[in-house]
Amino acid sequence: MDTLFSVLHVTAAVFIVGPMAILPMTAMRAVRAGNGAQVATLAKSTMIFSWLSLAVFVFGFGAMSMAPDEYDLSVTTPWILWSIILYVIAFGLSLFVVVPAMNRAAEALQASGADASGATAGESKGYPAIAAGSGIVSLLLLAVVVLMVWKP
Repeated sequence: MDTLFSVLHVTAAVFIVGPMAILPMTAMRAVRAGNGAQVATLAKSTMIFSWLSLAVFVFGFGAMSMAPDEYDLSVTTPWILWSIILYVIAFGLSLFVVVPAMNRAAEALQASGADASGATAGESKGYPAIAAGSGIVSLLLLAVVVLMVWKP
């Protein structure tokens, strides 16, 4: 059972957290291109993948609780605790900074039309927040991966 939860945890991380981190970068390209409809779709997808990433969190707890006693793992194990903290921050930034910025950019682009001036409107409305927020989210998730592999 321990192996099953570990496989579910890692597989979900790859196929759920990966898109959660990458989709905002695609949205930045769509903002630059002035494609408001695509930005709106990517915002919705990012929100869905962010919520789905909670499955990775749950499978991680399952893997931790079923690990052999010799590893002495708990929520207070430093690398696990820091992974939880960094993930929660990344999750919050994704839902409360990145997705709203993507939605604002999509609305600005759709309101101004999909032309060159629309790209400028979208960039001024949300591009910097998308870039900064998604960059920080990606770095936090990278730190979680390092902690999961290194287990200092």
